[in-house]
Amino acid sequence: MQITVADKSHVKYAQIICDTIEESAKQRGTGIAKRTPEYISTKILNGNAIIALEGDKFAGFCYIETWSHNKFVANSGLIVHPDYRGDGLARAIKEKIFEHSRKKFPGAKIFGITTGLAVMKINYELGYQPVTFSELTDDPTFWKGCQTCKNYDILTRTDHKMCLCTGMLYDPKKKEEAGKKSKQRVDYETDSKVLKRLKELKQSIFLKKEKLK
Repeated sequence: MQITVADKSHVKYAQIICDTIEESAKQRGTGIAKRTPEYISTKILNGNAIIALEGDKFAGFCYIETWSHNKFVANSGLIVHPDYRGDGLARAIKEKIFEHSRKKFPGAKIFGITTGLAVMKINYELGYQPVTFSELTDDPTFWKGCQTCKNYDILTRTDHKMCLCTGMLYDPKKKEEAGKKSKQRVDYETDSKVLKRLKELKQSIFLKKEKLK
């Protein structure tokens, strides 16, 4: 299985990608926004997509969307062909697109909205946190993309505050701050142990000197 950043040689898979996404939406009975082959082709040509292939056979796909002048990045359209489901391919694609997103847009907040529990679990393990929709991009173009979802009326009735999807966000700044705090805590604990040991040695030396007097 080859999982790689898609290029112009992969544009030929645009139609099957769209067909697989649409068929998945029908089977799950949940809302998934439709994509067109032209839209998918643009993502591929811009270097903003990951594709999985077994030889020449399509296996899976995911792409990057950018919003609010690249301040927000979404990993969207994650799909695995039915022939390859159940073997961890979705996780592998998700990890690859996440890595690609962080490398290409290092300062961006990465987010996603989904009804899929499996995707939520993968996101959480990558460092995403569940958030309210108000913490996601306010770019109207993003929410316009939900218009082809059958649950769009819920989103509009709640003024874009909630829907059946769960919003999840990876904030690189918060992650970095959390990492620093974690390191400081470890350093503090290490320092405390060292200081405690030094005090014990100092007391031991003092007691020995007292005995020698």
